[in-house]
Amino acid sequence: MNVHGKIDTPDETQAKAALETLRAWAALADPVEVARLDPAIARLLPGHAVANYPDLSRQFDPDFKVDEAYKASLPDLQNGPASLIVGAKNRIAHVGISNFRLPVRFRTRDNGDLTLETSVTGTVSLEAEKKGINMSRVMRSFYSHAEESFSFEVMEAALNDYLDDLESFDARLMMRFSFPVKRPSLRSGLEGWQYYDIALELIDMGGVRTKVIHLDYVYSSTCPCSLELSEHARATRGQLATPHSQRSVARISAVIEAGECLWFEDLIELARAAVPTETQVMVKREDEQAFAELNAANPIFVEDAVRVFAQRLLAEPRIGDFRVLASHQESLHSHDAVAVLTEGETFASASLDPQLFASLVHRG
Repeated sequence: MNVHGKIDTPDETQAKAALETLRAWAALADPVEVARLDPAIARLLPGHAVANYPDLSRQFDPDFKVDEAYKASLPDLQNGPASLIVGAKNRIAHVGISNFRLPVRFRTRDNGDLTLETSVTGTVSLEAEKKGINMSRVMRSFYSHAEESFSFEVMEAALNDYLDDLESFDARLMMRFSFPVKRPSLRSGLEGWQYYDIALELIDMGGVRTKVIHLDYVYSSTCPCSLELSEHARATRGQLATPHSQRSVARISAVIEAGECLWFEDLIELARAAVPTETQVMVKREDEQAFAELNAANPIFVEDAVRVFAQRLLAEPRIGDFRVLASHQESLHSHDAVAVLTEGETFASASLDPQLFASLVHRG
C-alpha cells in the first residue's frame, strides 16, 4: 500500500519550474492533446491560443432534437440578473425590432381586402433593473395575428400579446405600407394607380392607448410670388415667364378619436380637398395643360399648405390631435421650404429629429 504524505504548497520558484516543464511539453504535443489535458493551458502558451482549441465537432447534425430539458439548459443573457447590465442602469423608453416585413391583409373602405408588403416596428419599455428583452417574442406575437384582416383592433390584440409576454408597461406597434388607389386623369379619361405611404401606429403609455394614422401626400406647389412676377413680366413687357413650382410632400399625422373609424381613403380625400394639386399618374397633353391650369388656380406657399391641411383636420370630428409637416422642394432655390404645424399635446415637441425633413421625399 502506498502512503502519500501531505504535499507542501509550492513556492514561486517551484511554480516557475513547473510552468517551464508544462510549456516544454505543450510545445511538442499535439494541440488536441493539450486541449484534452486542460483547454486553459492555451493561456500559458503565448502565440498558441488559437491552435490550442478543444477538439469540437464541425459537422451539423440535422437529426438533433431539442427537448424541454435541453431548451431549459440554454443560456438566456437577455433575461439575466441586473448584475449583467452594461452601462447606466436607466429605464429605456423603447426597445424592440424595426422593419421586419411580411404580407398583411388590410381592410378597405369598400369592404374589400388588400394584401400589402408591410414593415413592422414593435417596441416596449424596459425597466432600469432588467437586462433586456427577447425580441423574437415581438415577432411571434405579431405573426400569430398576421392572417387576419388588419385593423386597429387586430393591432391591439398583437400589442396585448407581447405586453404580456415581455411584462412591460409601455409599448408601441407601427405598420408601414404603400396603399394603392386608382386615380383618373384630369381630362383624358385615363386611369392609373397612385401609391400612398401610410403608417398605422398604436401607442400604449401607462395603459392609455392612442391610435395614430400617418399619411405622406405628394403634390405640386406653385409659388404665388413667382406666379405674380411672371404675370407682371407678361403684362408690362410682353415677356414670357414661367412661375416656379415643385414636387412637395406633406406628412399628416392624426390621432383617431376613441370609438371612431377613419379609413385610409378618408384621410387621402381630406388631403386632396385641402390641396387639389396632387401629382398625376397617367397624363396626355390635355391632362398636362389641365394640371398647369390647376396649379395656377391654387398657388401655395408652404405656410399656406400646413394651414389648409389643418383647416380640414380641425373640421373632421373623427380626428383629435394632429401634426402637419410640409416640405416644398424648391426648383428656384438649392434648399427646401419647410413648415410644421401641430394641434394638441400628442405631437408637441421642443426638438426636431435632424433628419425629419430629409425623410419627406417621394420614392416613386
